[in-house]
Amino acid sequence: MSHRIDYAHASPEGYKAFGAVYVTLQKAGLSKQLIDLVYLRVSQINGCAFCIDMHTRDLLKLGLEVEKLALVPVWRDSGEVFTARERVALRWAEAVTRVADTHVPDADYEAATAEFSDKELADLTYAIALMNAFNRFGVAFRTPPKG
Repeated sequence: MSHRIDYAHASPEGYKAFGAVYVTLQKAGLSKQLIDLVYLRVSQINGCAFCIDMHTRDLLKLGLEVEKLALVPVWRDSGEVFTARERVALRWAEAVTRVADTHVPDADYEAATAEFSDKELADLTYAIALMNAFNRFGVAFRTPPKG
């Protein structure tokens, strides 16, 4: 599998627009670790090697334990390793990422609204949508991990 194009270089204005959303989310009020956990889980679902590598590294820099990091793909079966807030965010991320299959069930929405304020849930959903978009660029253009 070889790299196709550098989409950021080919269309810098589009990349900057997506980057602006990323910067906005960094200041939105949700914890960086929570957002990066969601970014990682979305990227795992979508199979984006570049983003999995990047967000794994980011989480390690933030001090996430390797044992917890290893359990992200199986968070549902990890007992109390993840906080209630993290579990709800990961559940929401999976439902929204797999929207064509899940149609985002009412139970997932109810769990999310019980844990997050309207603003937090909107910001979390922006983060999920943004990562899904970046994953599509990474997979479509075969962006290799920096690792």
